[in-house]
Amino acid sequence: MRPTGREKIFVSTNLISSGTTAREKVNLRTPDVMAAVQEQVESHYRSDVVDGVRRNGGIISVGDVTVRLAKQFGFCYGVERAIDLAYAARKVFKDRRLFIVGEIIHNPEVNEQISSLGIKNLTGRNKQADISELQPDDVVILPAFGTELSILQQIKDHGCQIVDTTCGDVMSVWKRVRKYASESVTSIIHGKAEHEETKATSSRALGDGKGHYVVVLTLADTDYVCNYIRNGGNKQEFLDKFSGAHSAGFDPDVHLQTVGVANQTTMLRGETEEVQRRVRQAIFDRDGPGEAAKNFRFFDTICGATQERQDALRELLEVPMDLLLVVGGYNSSNTSHLAEMGEEKLPTYFVLNASRLVSATEIKHYDLHEKREVVSHFWLPPGPVVVGITAGASCPNNLIEETLIRLFELRGISREQLQVAA
Repeated sequence: MRPTGREKIFVSTNLISSGTTAREKVNLRTPDVMAAVQEQVESHYRSDVVDGVRRNGGIISVGDVTVRLAKQFGFCYGVERAIDLAYAARKVFKDRRLFIVGEIIHNPEVNEQISSLGIKNLTGRNKQADISELQPDDVVILPAFGTELSILQQIKDHGCQIVDTTCGDVMSVWKRVRKYASESVTSIIHGKAEHEETKATSSRALGDGKGHYVVVLTLADTDYVCNYIRNGGNKQEFLDKFSGAHSAGFDPDVHLQTVGVANQTTMLRGETEEVQRRVRQAIFDRDGPGEAAKNFRFFDTICGATQERQDALRELLEVPMDLLLVVGGYNSSNTSHLAEMGEEKLPTYFVLNASRLVSATEIKHYDLHEKREVVSHFWLPPGPVVVGITAGASCPNNLIEETLIRLFELRGISREQLQVAA
């Protein structure tokens, strides 16, 4: 559900390096601001067609094409909140310069809309300004993934007003790894080392300086760490294997004695649970049951919305279908995992938007294995066809609508016919 507007969200009061208060708290969710924000956001991202299909049980059939939508897909509350706060910041601070640390979420169309509001990006591939250029009167938005502590400190040192849109589920992970660090427990983080969220989490896993971390992406990575826990090994080989994915000064001979598992919130739950199981077993094998209880920690930190979307797709995949379309940004972790789930069951195409449905015989889609966009032919079977559609938590409904409309158009069914059916 979209926030009601009654919930008060305040801009954080930040401390500049001298320790004095930089800004007073500002409520961005006043009723008049949120009314204007919701009207603007809905005009950009809402879909009457998708809403209609949902009301009809998530199924729409016109001609010989049937589409089944997953029960849960698209924007989650955390993403909606982040976007709302960015739009609200533009309205409240209309006479000030606004910046954002990276992408607010992993969807190019949404990020283009944020840019069109005059909010400039400070980091990443689409960088438009530099942190060194910030002035005390500037406003800086932190994205839903959060940001690294070193970047946050630079912004605070400039005395800027900060609008923090970090998802609460992400902050729960930070709380867990900070606790690990305070107890000299090394964090084994299941995630993508280059992902903004995992970078932010890794920076918190250092605690006050005595914490350490190593990031594992795959079960093969996990098995390598587990083998080292059980048997030791070549320290330099370990450090080279996890180059860029471990803390400075990390020593596997020392820092794998007591470990705790955490995760990027958008990973597959089953895979994270398997990481936990394998690491726990490795500690048990090395230390025995008594010591293992002291030397292994874990906490369930998978995002609820991510899990809902995975569960909904798992349910959808039990229904006979000819193919699955997964819509969303190619750098979206939670969306890529939905595509992985689909690939295990039936022909699956991970598409950025409707433009990738080139024709009934050609589709452009992201290949998770080659990590690039590829072209496939004869993807849409002739005759009666059942197509499943889902999307990650960072994909707005309007993009799902456009994909739905394009799919029917390829079979000669007009937008008007579809809108009447929905």
